[in-house]
Amino acid sequence: INPGNSGGPLVNLQGEVVGINTAISSSSGGFLGIGFAVPVNVAKWVSSQLLKDGSVHRAYLGVGIQGLDQTLADQLGLSTSQGALITDVQKDSPAAQAGVQPQDVIVEFAGKPVHSPRSLQAIVGRSELGSKQPMVVLRDGKRVTLHVTVKEQPKGYGEVAAHDEDDGQAR
Repeated sequence: INPGNSGGPLVNLQGEVVGINTAISSSSGGFLGIGFAVPVNVAKWVSSQLLKDGSVHRAYLGVGIQGLDQTLADQLGLSTSQGALITDVQKDSPAAQAGVQPQDVIVEFAGKPVHSPRSLQAIVGRSELGSKQPMVVLRDGKRVTLHVTVKEQPKGYGEVAAHDEDDGQAR
């Protein structure tokens, strides 16, 4: 990837577009370094949203999540370290309405396996707003199927307010 190629296609050896170049990190400022790209399936989803509505609408569950390692899985009595561990369920969120509880581990959403918090975010974020999706969680060592109606992520969701160092007030 050359500097200045941001927004251009990233192609594989078969000439297929697999991503959109976004940045290059180079210690020398030249052509050697690590390239970053948005996967083409994400770019297609975003562009279809923009063409349809002029903005991007993402679904959300309203939970705090963290990854699992084998040590944590063992502590929770789980046979797998795959999934997304629920650390918090926000009041009145889609997850709360579906009965999700802290320490549940989401292992499947909308029929797709959840390998990590990142994969859960990707699957949920692109879910059709207002749709009811099956979600499999591990709870007390048992598989439990819940049904969650996904809603649009509120504006500013997950943003942290900046504070003025002088008076501590949010800006």
